[in-house]
Amino acid sequence: MHKQLYFILLFVLVVSCKKNVSEASTTNEVVQESNKKSVLIKTFKYQPNADAIISVHRGGKSIANYPENAIETLAYVYNRIPTAIFEIDVAKTKDNQLVLLHDNTLDRTTTGTGKLTDYTYQELQAFYLEDDFENQTSFKIPLFSSVLKWAKANKVVLTVDIKRSVAVETVIDAIRAEKAEDVCVIITYDLKQAEKAYKLAPELLLSVSARNEKELDWLLHSNIPTENMLAFTGTRLSADTFYKKVQSYGIKTILGTLGNLDKQAEAKGENLYKVWQNKGIDVFATDRPFAAAKALGVTK
Repeated sequence: MHKQLYFILLFVLVVSCKKNVSEASTTNEVVQESNKKSVLIKTFKYQPNADAIISVHRGGKSIANYPENAIETLAYVYNRIPTAIFEIDVAKTKDNQLVLLHDNTLDRTTTGTGKLTDYTYQELQAFYLEDDFENQTSFKIPLFSSVLKWAKANKVVLTVDIKRSVAVETVIDAIRAEKAEDVCVIITYDLKQAEKAYKLAPELLLSVSARNEKELDWLLHSNIPTENMLAFTGTRLSADTFYKKVQSYGIKTILGTLGNLDKQAEAKGENLYKVWQNKGIDVFATDRPFAAAKALGVTK
């Protein structure tokens, strides 16, 4: 009897040990997977004489029959500028679904009205997206997960602007769920946001605010490695020496030409994009992707 009990206990102990080892192995695999660095950290490292990159604001604006933050618009621009990257806006519905929408309300960009957070995703299917000229399209507000799938399938880079109603953790979880780390950059607006995003997802590339020497210095003295940084230098031009300094740390520079600088180029000549590139700009965040791409020689 005692011998029988001994063997039963021994069997339970062995099974328990195997289970613990298996669980530990699985946990380690998950940790290792989440800590695997995005390929963007290497591919977006500053290199002298590299081609300029077009970052398409809101996925494409002011394009007739193609609304902002729509998969169909991303595809339309991608087919014409295959090296473009796309800035998109991620918001949350009433039933906590992540979707693409810039505004808090539906009024400007859809046939609906009222706050996005007043609708479930299913209820949003009653509405259509409108372009910047108030033309109704047949396109619907897309799920973030659908956009991630499209980006992965086409190897398209997304820079993800997270709206205030959404926790950065939620967006990072969604990116990891789709295994889309290699096509996503998280946009941050200040050092606190950048440090939080890096702590949550050290494997991801971050767009960080470096509009002046002070902000750059804060970043350089933070715990964020420079290899994880893309430097958004603002929507105004800085001295050439500032861009060169940023690049000296292996960090690409982003200039927001959207707004006044795009208007300057439209009024005074598209060659201004080339002038700004020569000043030290690597990435152009623009509302005029086709004009900028043509001026910079990066169209098909």
